[in-house]
Amino acid sequence: MFSGIVEEAAKVVAVKRDGGNVHLTLECSFTDELRIDQSVSHNGVCLTVVALPGDGTYTVTAIQETLERSNLGDLREGDLVNVERSMVMNGRLDGHIVQGHVDCTAICAELREVDGSTYFRFDYNVAPEMARRGYVTVEKGSVTVNGVSLTVCNSQIDSFEVAIIPYTMEHTNFCRIKKGTRVNLEFDIIGKYLSRLMEVKDN
Repeated sequence: MFSGIVEEAAKVVAVKRDGGNVHLTLECSFTDELRIDQSVSHNGVCLTVVALPGDGTYTVTAIQETLERSNLGDLREGDLVNVERSMVMNGRLDGHIVQGHVDCTAICAELREVDGSTYFRFDYNVAPEMARRGYVTVEKGSVTVNGVSLTVCNSQIDSFEVAIIPYTMEHTNFCRIKKGTRVNLEFDIIGKYLSRLMEVKDN
């Protein structure tokens, strides 16, 4: 379980393909605090630490299904990945409830500067039956983009906008998102549960 409050943007130092899997090795400031089997969110994808070589890096493995559902398969050496360790249950929930299970990807369609912040518009495709189950955004609701908990504005059936303040731009990989960049989306789990309950009730 995560909150969508990214700790930092880790740097990819190695990408190794192994059949349908990809082993990602990253470096970040809290590597020495990690342990094998610990869960860490990577661009919003929950992955397990599988190796700690002791050189300031750690390794996680993304399976084929994860690669198909997310943008992790696009990563190359030198890329930045938003990382967050799992939530401490006695801590504050500063973002929203994030599972680390990416629902789909979206494409950055537009960026514009407004009063010191940057507005990003993301376009995505979700089948109508999935939209009815809550795989959508709602105005002023929460959405996770590359692991970052954000508030939705200008919510449409297949697009939405988020406003990124300078601090978030500086401390996450939003600094490298441009028109055409693919990002990971996780829709609000509470909305998905409510939509599913309404669907079951109607049946």
